[in-house]
Amino acid sequence: MKLARPKRGMPWSWLRQATGVVPSGAEMPRLQACLRRLGRHRRAAASGGGTERVAAQGGFTLLELLVVISIMALATAGVSMAIRDNGQTVLEREAARLAALLESGRAQSRSTGGPVRWRATEQGFKFEGLPASALPSQWLDPGVTVRGTAVLLLGPEPLIGPQQVVITHQNYPDRALRVVTDGLRPFTVESLP
Repeated sequence: MKLARPKRGMPWSWLRQATGVVPSGAEMPRLQACLRRLGRHRRAAASGGGTERVAAQGGFTLLELLVVISIMALATAGVSMAIRDNGQTVLEREAARLAALLESGRAQSRSTGGPVRWRATEQGFKFEGLPASALPSQWLDPGVTVRGTAVLLLGPEPLIGPQQVVITHQNYPDRALRVVTDGLRPFTVESLP
């Protein structure tokens, strides 16, 4: 509740409203001195002078701004990640993983000196010539399939001949990627025309 400053000779009813107490005659000079000091501080703050700051400045602190910007950045990142996944991302991830697995199988074939074959199965794929636990045998996404019957020979010779496998997704049959090698270079991922 904002109280108006009393005029000279005005009764102290406004003080009684605020506090429920009326000052006695002995307290009156002390109360008047406090009101004069308060008036000086208000005038000094209004004129910009004085050593004390009475009025708080408006605005935001740097910490508040950083928190708001961080929240906005996280929200933007979440939205952009949710929008992008249209099936192509799944295929790209699976194709890159398959290329890395084929290169790993090729390296293990050369190190052991035995032939290693990669074969697509109904549940995923398998590496023949290696222990069952040596490399994964399933796709990360169960909707990924291999187009055609694919068997790749991964070594042990340094030159293995040109080979390829085409993968697609059951939910997006119009999209496909090819994991291919010319026999000398590592397996790479290419998009089909």
